[in-house]
Amino acid sequence: MTTPTENPFAVITGASSGIGFELARQLAEHGYDLLLVAEDEAIEEAAANLRRDGRNQVTAVRADLATYDGVERAWAAVESTGRGIDALALNAGRGIGGTFVGGTDLADELNVIDVNIKSTVHLAKRALPGMVRRGGGRVLVTSSIAAMMPGTYQAVYNASKSFTQSFAEALRAELKDTGVTVTALMPGPTDTDFFHRAEMDDTRVGAGSKDDPALVAEQGVKALLAGEEKVLAGSARTRAQAVASKVMPDRVKAAMHARMAEPGSATD
Repeated sequence: MTTPTENPFAVITGASSGIGFELARQLAEHGYDLLLVAEDEAIEEAAANLRRDGRNQVTAVRADLATYDGVERAWAAVESTGRGIDALALNAGRGIGGTFVGGTDLADELNVIDVNIKSTVHLAKRALPGMVRRGGGRVLVTSSIAAMMPGTYQAVYNASKSFTQSFAEALRAELKDTGVTVTALMPGPTDTDFFHRAEMDDTRVGAGSKDDPALVAEQGVKALLAGEEKVLAGSARTRAQAVASKVMPDRVKAAMHARMAEPGSATD
């Protein structure tokens, strides 16, 4: 067991790149020790980049959160530190684009559910009881503005984000008198590997302009530490679009999403 420091302790999933890495960087700058989780070997490099001249401890855990055993491996690593969690960022996620009938594989759609939904619930179930017993802590659940609209050509992804958004808001209500807060982070299209991994490079949204993940993470960590309910993160344009979508009928939002996510739409 590593000797604990006096720094607060944060756990971040999906932390090897993108929004997750930037969340970890922001928390390191706020003086947190970090435990970073991701499935790819880049997590080791991410951890090395976030060690701040010996002022914080950074542990990398390579685990596939799409599997039950992977989540348990990550949780065992948290428990092995002997520390209580002060901040928990449930950020791991993935997507897949294409028509649900004939355009995507079942294995990919189920993996989206496993990563975005099952791992979030599983790790929250492990972590939250200890935070409640300690009477404090901050939780950030990475949702998306996609949670607010039907995901034409991303049917399972958007539905998974609707789940995590509802899950975060319900947990917040349940934990309101415990000292533990839950914040939903709702970014728009962000400049990460997400769209490439989702096989959406040929879509209008995949090829279009995107927000800086550092900005999204800065806004997310600010909201997390303030204990806010949710944050529409990203540029002013992204936030304005999200606010406008609240008053649109679902059929209009579904059609709008289709224009952005239809395969081949980048060349239309």
